[in-house]
Amino acid sequence: MLRIGIFGAAAIAPQAIIEPARRRDDVMVHAVASRRPGVAADYAKKHKIAIGYDGYEALLADPQIDIVYNALPPSEHAKWSIAALEAGKHVLCEKPFAMNGAEAAQMVAAAERTGLQLLEAFHDRHHPAFLHIMKLKQGGKLGQIKTVKAEFAATIPFDPRSIRHDPAAGGGALMDLGCYPVHWVRTILGEEPDLVVAASGTRNPLGVDESIIATLRFPSGILADVSCGMAKGTPFKALLTVQCEHGSVEIENPVLPHRGHSIRERLNGGFRHHTVAGGTTYDYQLQALLDVVTGRAQPLTGGADAVGNMMVIDAIYAKAGFER
Repeated sequence: MLRIGIFGAAAIAPQAIIEPARRRDDVMVHAVASRRPGVAADYAKKHKIAIGYDGYEALLADPQIDIVYNALPPSEHAKWSIAALEAGKHVLCEKPFAMNGAEAAQMVAAAERTGLQLLEAFHDRHHPAFLHIMKLKQGGKLGQIKTVKAEFAATIPFDPRSIRHDPAAGGGALMDLGCYPVHWVRTILGEEPDLVVAASGTRNPLGVDESIIATLRFPSGILADVSCGMAKGTPFKALLTVQCEHGSVEIENPVLPHRGHSIRERLNGGFRHHTVAGGTTYDYQLQALLDVVTGRAQPLTGGADAVGNMMVIDAIYAKAGFER
């Protein structure tokens, strides 16, 4: 039985790790930690977790913890993920992986130094819906890819107390939402962009990006458009579109396909509109994490992939003129 400890009394943790773990008999959430006195104990009681620690150090000192789920703000990802690795724990770190590419590289170096696993929590990457798109490409059904467009937008009303709007905590539309489209296009194309052709964005009152649009060029010559937005009144939209030699493929809602998605394939003169059966993205993510930790699989969202995503985010911000 592997045991997980959670950094942060986070709202995402129940759906991301607590509930998926309860659906299994080979892993359990054993503890949660918060720096705010009493918060972890209350959270542990609410979610039926054995232990609530006041402070992350106490959780790291627990010899029963095998894996740490880092659900802290992005500004705390590097420090505490590295601390967990150095304490002998594997780490699943929430997206975005770090504040920038340099921090991401330090985190990956710590994982390599300790011989432990460090994965970024791109849960959507493991779902059968996204894997279906990858199989189309890998099986030659798309032919040569011409362009890719990836979009993710949703209303996140401005709140100066929210980490999603706070530059010091790692807020911003690109960090919170746009990291997904960046990951989609990098994964589909299987290479890193060599140029941000263009990028622009709008700012919230604290100065972080409220929306971003960017065009990326890849070594193959393929162009990819990515966009994200979180301004008030923004309707939910998550869409990945691939234009290719044999037609096009679209997947609507690749980020949370278990809440409803559709795949539209216009290939070789035919048309197929369908969905792919499956559980929650988080259940597949937990399975992938356990497979990697136990040596049954190689990570899809660790190491170079995690560093690469942050490097692209850095480059988009630089091209758009955002000082970070």
